[in-house]
Amino acid sequence: MAINDFLTTVWSTTLLKQLDKEYIGVKNCSREFEGEIKNQGDRVKVCGIQPINVFEYTKNTDFNSTLQTLSSESQMLLVDQATAFNFQIDDVDKAQQNPKLMQYAMKEAANALANKADSHVFSRHADVTSGNTITKTNVKSGNIIDILLETRERLLTSNVSPNSNIALEVSPAVGAKIAKAKILLSTNNDTELSNGYVGSLLGFDIYISNNVVIKNGTDGKAYHKCFARTKRSIAFVEQVNSIEAYRPEKRFADAVKGLYLYGSKIMYANELILLDVNLAATDD
Repeated sequence: MAINDFLTTVWSTTLLKQLDKEYIGVKNCSREFEGEIKNQGDRVKVCGIQPINVFEYTKNTDFNSTLQTLSSESQMLLVDQATAFNFQIDDVDKAQQNPKLMQYAMKEAANALANKADSHVFSRHADVTSGNTITKTNVKSGNIIDILLETRERLLTSNVSPNSNIALEVSPAVGAKIAKAKILLSTNNDTELSNGYVGSLLGFDIYISNNVVIKNGTDGKAYHKCFARTKRSIAFVEQVNSIEAYRPEKRFADAVKGLYLYGSKIMYANELILLDVNLAATDD
């Protein structure tokens, strides 16, 4: 199979689908605005709508409320992130390889791109206001349940529907505290699943990601920048903008290079809580 043919038949079906399998942070974003990106620096219009007014109705009586005129509440999302890849497979290796070597290489490329995109989404912690931040120090498995309850209460108070799917994205260390607390409270332990999902607790769908930011605060302590959010709180757009398969001039090899463009923005700030967690050294 020629390298150019291989690109069409395998890249779209293997790499792009594999990206969706690898995402954690991106998977929990609104992505309905994709497909409108051509170049880095493009701006994509992300539309929303204001809340709908409701009023009491009395039979055989005119409405006591004026007709509400709806308008699009659009925001512009900047596609400011660009990540490239460029790899080759030598003809000697190709002659001796498992025929699926290129597919494996593309899966690895997808994993690397997904990690970059997830890291970008979690970097949005810097855009969360103090009013939407819950900061806790010396967190242990013994007190983390109360913290999660407080977080959920804050979201519900912000008019997030109790029926909304709320993702809780945490670092592995915070996830371990939650897992230990859950084991102490219940014997119904969920089996770990793919895409970082490890089960549900207190109305949260819990995901563990190595890309959750850990950063020292002004007090010198390490804080895990965990997210509790609805799917529409952050919008994410992406485009595999350019793919080229080629034969390097001074090599006997097949090579593939590509450019991945993406960006994100907090759209519904009241539906995102930054859980800024400093962990205790021990659970004693």
